[in-house]
Amino acid sequence: MSKAIRLTLLAPFALAWLCGSALAQGGVTNSTKNPNQIAILHWYQANQTTSFAVGRAPTSIAFDGANIWVVNSAANSVSKLQASDGAVLGTFTVPPNPEGVAFDGANIWVTGSVGLPSDHGGSVSKLRASDGVLLGTFDPFPAFPANTLPVAIAFDGANVWVVNSGSNSVSKLRASDGSLQGNFGQQQLFHPVAAAFDGANIWVANLGPKNVVKLRASDGAMLGAFSVGARASGLAFDGANIWVTDNFTNSINKLRASDGALLGTFAAGPRPGAVTFDGANIWVASNSTANTVSELRASDSVLLGTFTVGQAPAAIIFDGANLWLANVNDTLSKL
Repeated sequence: MSKAIRLTLLAPFALAWLCGSALAQGGVTNSTKNPNQIAILHWYQANQTTSFAVGRAPTSIAFDGANIWVVNSAANSVSKLQASDGAVLGTFTVPPNPEGVAFDGANIWVTGSVGLPSDHGGSVSKLRASDGVLLGTFDPFPAFPANTLPVAIAFDGANVWVVNSGSNSVSKLRASDGSLQGNFGQQQLFHPVAAAFDGANIWVANLGPKNVVKLRASDGAMLGAFSVGARASGLAFDGANIWVTDNFTNSINKLRASDGALLGTFAAGPRPGAVTFDGANIWVASNSTANTVSELRASDSVLLGTFTVGQAPAAIIFDGANLWLANVNDTLSKL
């Protein structure tokens, strides 16, 4: 067989192989799905049928790499659910009125507005994530004469930062032993409600002055305060920007994390509150009778969809493949 004939016969096969290879590579490269989502065939935007019962009045959620932890505020407990199938692995008692929750790589931290019997109220509890054993309960602001009302918490890789709505401050506790490293922001904060870590700084949503405050995580130094509308409520970091929900104007603000510059304000559904980032998109829970969550593309803030979830979702988290929302009707939605 001549060389020309061989080339003629092989050309179609080579072209088909190249096209198939290019399409396969292009499909994965251009997809907004991460490897975990692709592996479980999560090609749909949101699963609107799966939910799980939890304790009374779930208010916040954390993910520990394998399990979902949800704070049951009215039941004074936290529940641990297996992320793969929603199976409840345990429910653990914590001090009364728990609200915020965070994972530090080995342990779960839970804030409570009623503290140790010997103090004025307000506490942070540390539970071992592997089995839920209580390792300690700590006072985030011993010098404050009234209830500090700790409502939210964030982890910076070495410390947990506790948002104290009652004392208008944030407390920095060393995660290894719970020792207090300092209280910050008392001159800048008024009714703070949420916190997020951007890799170097702690951002705090300030309900009173209608702004967010940026604190340097290494020493708590004030780096700036930035206006964000009428009522800052939820915070999320996308790797470059801070997203702040405003549940009074039904919008979300996008701020550049490096300097706090406002990059835009976008519609986010009725009463937007909790917010999270999935690696490509921003998801905003509407804590209202709309019972929805909205998806915005992080790069340009285009609304990609609005999906029905449980009743008045109060919290949201992404587990690498699915979104979880805590609903006021004592359920978790898994999208």
